[in-house]
Amino acid sequence: MIDARESGTSTGRYVDKLVENLHSLKSGLEIIILTKSPRMDFFKQTAPNFKTIRCDIREFSFAEQYGLVWKIYGIRNDLVHFTMTQQPVLYFGNKVTTIQDLTTTRFRNPAKNWLVFSFKQLVYKWLVKRVAKKSAYVVVPSEYVKRDVAQYAKIPSSKIVVTHEAADKISEPAEPILELDSKQFIVYVGRPQPHKNLERLVEAFLLLKQTDPGLKLALAGKRDVLYERLEKKIKKRGIVDIVFTGFVSEGQLRWLYENCAAYVFPSLSEGFGLPGLEAMIHGAPVVSSSATCLPEIYGQAAHYFDPLDIDDMAEKIRQVINSPELRGRLVKKGLAQAAKYSWANTAEQTLKIYRKALSR
Repeated sequence: MIDARESGTSTGRYVDKLVENLHSLKSGLEIIILTKSPRMDFFKQTAPNFKTIRCDIREFSFAEQYGLVWKIYGIRNDLVHFTMTQQPVLYFGNKVTTIQDLTTTRFRNPAKNWLVFSFKQLVYKWLVKRVAKKSAYVVVPSEYVKRDVAQYAKIPSSKIVVTHEAADKISEPAEPILELDSKQFIVYVGRPQPHKNLERLVEAFLLLKQTDPGLKLALAGKRDVLYERLEKKIKKRGIVDIVFTGFVSEGQLRWLYENCAAYVFPSLSEGFGLPGLEAMIHGAPVVSSSATCLPEIYGQAAHYFDPLDIDDMAEKIRQVINSPELRGRLVKKGLAQAAKYSWANTAEQTLKIYRKALSR
């Protein structure tokens, strides 16, 4: 059984693509998908030969600890793949767990109540260690996370398996964003959590404006409390030419990637760094933080900076947007780098893990 309750979210893309490609493999295994009501039809269409069971129990809830465990026991599985760290601690059956990274153990969310979040973070830290120890295998997206989890949870690296993820070319037609059309701009796509390092990106942008006054910065992502706070800070300081796009459609996202002067990824902590690969597969030159897994995943296809050094960040972006030769080289290398990863390979590797876990 595969726990796919996160299906349809940004983090749930992993399980969506995994299930789709596992279905294509025709493994001979009886696979059950556990998902929420709005995603039932999605899995019936993408994986019609798998059995889909409705489960509307929220992640990080008390019901997850008590209601979900009885639901899973009632289905009688030989193996459960929890595609996220959060899971019932009272489930003692055979299981495989995917841990995308340990970012949540190290950074807090300032949009949440400090006391409540601190308590939940402590619980989460304990859960990560317990899950890692109790799982037959732990699946991670990069060698960096493999080392990190092994050290953090104090488990042998032999039970941790790396299965890379992948980027897909957007099929929808490119749809321009009017505020940026015919303008030179750099772009970041994603959430505004503290580890994404957007405040330093804003400071680097101000340095860039000294030499490139016509440049704009696009911050693309669904508006939430943290984006609203950042936007208020920027307006209060009188900073111009920063465009908060809010949620963007697939067509708009494709247009951003295809028309930006550079895709900038300033993150302090990542498990795989999928947005940079998405930018690469659409022909965007990538200027990236050198933190955690990013050099491992992007290889020679990105221009790197120290994410804690605003001057270095600004200079590396400046080098890319002002050098057609460097931009062209990064675009070419980026296309080749993104092509190294595929969801089909992810599914094949995951199926091998299932068979190993079932044979224990």
